[in-house]
Amino acid sequence: MRKWFKQLDKILRGDATRMSLLAEGKIRIPVGGLSVAIVLLGVLYGLCMGSFAMIRTGGEAYMQLIASAIKVPMLFFLTLAVTFPSLYVFNALIGTRLSVVSALRLLIAALGVMLAVLASLGPIVVFFALSTKSYPFMQLLNVATATMAGVLGLGFLLRTLNRLVIVQESIESSHVGPKSESNEGKEKEKAYDSNRASEGKPAEPIGALDRAGKFTTRKAKSVFKAWTMVFALVGAQMSWVLRPFIGCPSLPFEWFRERESNFFIAVLRALVNLFSS
Repeated sequence: MRKWFKQLDKILRGDATRMSLLAEGKIRIPVGGLSVAIVLLGVLYGLCMGSFAMIRTGGEAYMQLIASAIKVPMLFFLTLAVTFPSLYVFNALIGTRLSVVSALRLLIAALGVMLAVLASLGPIVVFFALSTKSYPFMQLLNVATATMAGVLGLGFLLRTLNRLVIVQESIESSHVGPKSESNEGKEKEKAYDSNRASEGKPAEPIGALDRAGKFTTRKAKSVFKAWTMVFALVGAQMSWVLRPFIGCPSLPFEWFRERESNFFIAVLRALVNLFSS
């Protein structure tokens, strides 16, 4: 377990996603161990969220603790399952040449950043859970902490993807690929690109969207930013589907609430209730 959290620490410090390590087009992150660390961090934050339910007198407040501890890791892994295919397709279109496994490892690493941030904010959530009885305030507080974690986690993902594009551009411009790709087919490809360059023509595109022969980092950023918006929207709505996480003191415990409205309307209602109470 210590090894898994040490790997997470390397991700947080940027040691696991340096440009020199990305040159091979592979993300060397242990998915299994890191996933266990993510689950443990999610359980920890879930307990912090569910602590607000303990202000009830009697009832099944302890059940909310259990439910929240289970549903926080579930929230992130379900969001991963829904959005992972689109991330891989976006990467393929851009031309970063990430394999399915490498793309999965990268997204798991981003989840690790998110859960590490959330777990670090857990004590703050517990503090306010013990010092206030305002349910709308606790709702908005947890939305704020999740937003902060999401911004930092997706920011890590975006920076790593941009680095991959920069590395790919560097490789393509120098016509020097990884040693593992030094076969006859690659040599022919390099010769073809060299001939096109000598004729003043752009090299072959590195991705399906690269019509000009060079998919710039700016364009890649735009595509990846669009995907991060998709991830954020799916994650927000997924949290609404899996609610309750905090436990409203005026309602009985339920594993899941009936489907109604959506996440964003619920946030607006919480804001109105907070300032009207």
